Amino acid sequence: MASHWEDFYATHLPPPDFEDNRSILKEFCERHKKIGQRIVLITSGGTTVPLEHNTVRFVDNFSAGTRGAASAEYFLEHGYTVIFMHRLKSLEPFTRHFNGQKLMDMLELDERGPNTSITVKPDSVDVLAPVLARYKHAQECGRILYINFTTISDYFWLLRAACECLATFESSALLYLAAAVSDFYVPSNEMPTHKIQSGSGVPNIQLQLVPKLLAPLVSLWVPQAFVVSFKLETDEHILIPKARSALNNYKHKLVIGNILQTRSSRVVFVTPDNNYEVVLTREQQLNGMEIEDGIVSNVIISHTEFMKNSKY
Repeated sequence: MASHWEDFYATHLPPPDFEDNRSILKEFCERHKKIGQRIVLITSGGTTVPLEHNTVRFVDNFSAGTRGAASAEYFLEHGYTVIFMHRLKSLEPFTRHFNGQKLMDMLELDERGPNTSITVKPDSVDVLAPVLARYKHAQECGRILYINFTTISDYFWLLRAACECLATFESSALLYLAAAVSDFYVPSNEMPTHKIQSGSGVPNIQLQLVPKLLAPLVSLWVPQAFVVSFKLETDEHILIPKARSALNNYKHKLVIGNILQTRSSRVVFVTPDNNYEVVLTREQQLNGMEIEDGIVSNVIISHTEFMKNSKY
């Protein structure tokens, strides 16, 4: 009898560009496997749940991909190769610093004579230059691959494809599952083909629980990788018990828990053996530090220890 996650794949088609993305993932992983670098798959941003096949309406969540985009930069600084699997139009590494009008406000437009030139304002060079330098270095080294998804189905197909490619890295592979994956979905065979019409009255939409991919991911797809999941809650009292329950159920290595209101300044690392906090002080925040710097540093320490133990 098929499991819930197998049923999901059997009843939901892959995204139209799936084979192209799978080939890109395969080539990227094979190239970096030869070099012998550590590699991290970062999932980032939220997933949508379509309510129609020709989607006009969908269920979404608030995630902008802040944690994943910031973490990608810090993993690159530590020498990791990065697969950045993100929600389309969510935040991305490097460009996240200049969203909205911020970049436009840093530029000068000079239209003298027949030639037009664009320059960076002198007082913005110190802000833009270091970010641009890190971006250029990552691009020139070819150490980051961007793959995007939109729906929960897209995410499922791409995550499995990425795991297939990462399996050969064994303990050198790190999965940093920071995406805010939908908990509920509308089965494909229960969705209308066209836009739901308001004139038909209030629709009766039956949601089902999304399968937990951590189970096959840890036990079947990348059994030798270091797998990190995230747990967001609004109730402090249930955060650690739920994180520990996830570890017990799925047998991965680490859950990073955070409370909605304090997620940018405090997280808790929950391992099979203990738990500890990573905290960013108010002074550190005012000095421009990000908690993802500390999160990534601590994850890398754990990954390094895991790799050493895996060799024995």
